[in-house]
Amino acid sequence: MKYPRMKSHFATTMAVLLLTFATVDVYAGDVGKGGRIYAQHCVICHGADGVNVMPDAPNFAQSESLLRPDQFIMTAIKEGKNAMPAFQGMLKDEEILDVIAYLRTLENGGPMRP
Repeated sequence: MKYPRMKSHFATTMAVLLLTFATVDVYAGDVGKGGRIYAQHCVICHGADGVNVMPDAPNFAQSESLLRPDQFIMTAIKEGKNAMPAFQGMLKDEEILDVIAYLRTLENGGPMRP
C-alpha cells in the first residue's frame, strides 16, 4: 500500500462522521399538531391565515419572516419579541417545530386547517 496512514485517517474520519450523524435526533414537524398549537397560542396576533392582526407581528402569508432556518425561528419563538411572549418552557422543542411546519404551509398559499 502506498498511503496506509492516509487510509487509516480516512477510515477514522468516516467512522466519526457516521457515528455523529447516527446519534443526531431528527424531527420533522407535524403540520396538524402545529396548526392546533397555532390556533391555541398564535392566531390572536398572527391571524388564522397568517396575516398579522397585531401591528408589528410578522405576516406569515407573505413569508418574509419564514425565509430563515427552523433553528432561527425556534429561538425567536422561545425568546419572544416585543409584545410576543416567550414560549420557552411553555412549549417543547417538538411542539415549536410542529408550529414552524404549520407556518411554512401559510407561505404556500394558505393554511392547512387543523
